Amino acid sequence: MLVLMKAGATEAQIREVCRKIEEMGYKAHPIPGATRTAIGITGNQGPVEAALLDDMPGVGECVPVSKPYKLVARELKEEGTIVDLGGGVLVGGNDLVVAAGPCAIESLEQALTIARSVRAAGARLFRGGAYKPRTSPYSFQGLGEEGLRILSEVRSEAGLKIVTEAVDRESLDLVERYADVIQIGARNMQNFSLLKAAGRAKKPVLLKRGLSATLDEFLMAAEYIMAEGNYRIILCERGVRTFADHTRNTLDLSVVPAVHRLSHLPIIVDPSHGTGRREKVLPLSRAAVAVGADGLIIEVHHKPDQALSDGHQSIFPSQFEHLMRDVRQIAPVLGRSIQ
Repeated sequence: MLVLMKAGATEAQIREVCRKIEEMGYKAHPIPGATRTAIGITGNQGPVEAALLDDMPGVGECVPVSKPYKLVARELKEEGTIVDLGGGVLVGGNDLVVAAGPCAIESLEQALTIARSVRAAGARLFRGGAYKPRTSPYSFQGLGEEGLRILSEVRSEAGLKIVTEAVDRESLDLVERYADVIQIGARNMQNFSLLKAAGRAKKPVLLKRGLSATLDEFLMAAEYIMAEGNYRIILCERGVRTFADHTRNTLDLSVVPAVHRLSHLPIIVDPSHGTGRREKVLPLSRAAVAVGADGLIIEVHHKPDQALSDGHQSIFPSQFEHLMRDVRQIAPVLGRSIQ
């Protein structure tokens, strides 16, 4: 159930409706919109008695929700959500945002070298893994908190916002302390206890689509986070597992307009994991922008042949500069621009 407040509803009226919803034993989620506030109701096992809310001052109408997800649905909020990361960095709206950096943090020198190059080319976020969930237990697993400290130095020296992955509850607390955006990776998209913990965090969350997740499963994972009170969520398409063997994953760009139709949340695209091949990253980045993605997250390494993780899908800084030039030409066709 959604309670749609009238355009002129006061803050006091909104608070009173939320109080009434909680008095009924449910949880209220007020989401301000451009013209009016919508209040999502969660915690109900069956239909909500709309008559108890219909006649309250400031209430416009009560609308049943047809989807299994409520808070992420476009029904709750007609206009797209813009996630403000601070410092003028916005995800969603007319501007496109680009995050770039190595798959894994290896050293301060490596991180700063890459950060300076991607910042000069136009990236606003720096991506890099301090914790690396790997298929093989013998592969490089990341530097842990030392990697987070390096990322913090990168933010100070290069002026980039930091996005990095949390793999469990312990690392989530540390990532929240050091980073600007908490990433939940594909392998943890349905780690529901981790999603709930991210929902209680005070930092925005970048949620990657699972390896074989349907669109509904993807949006329901985001619902877990929002149901806990964290409404600053960025979705990320990073490819799904198919029969194809010419690419690491199949980058499903059709999910971008599908998400925009069903949800108000912004969605960015990761063509690095989506293809797993360096030569495919640039063309799929161009395609992602063309279908309406709200941004890109790209793996960049100055010495990819020596990278400790995913060097084969990391592009060179010079290629990243080329990518940014291409994106700046495509974006205006869609009425958008690079931040």
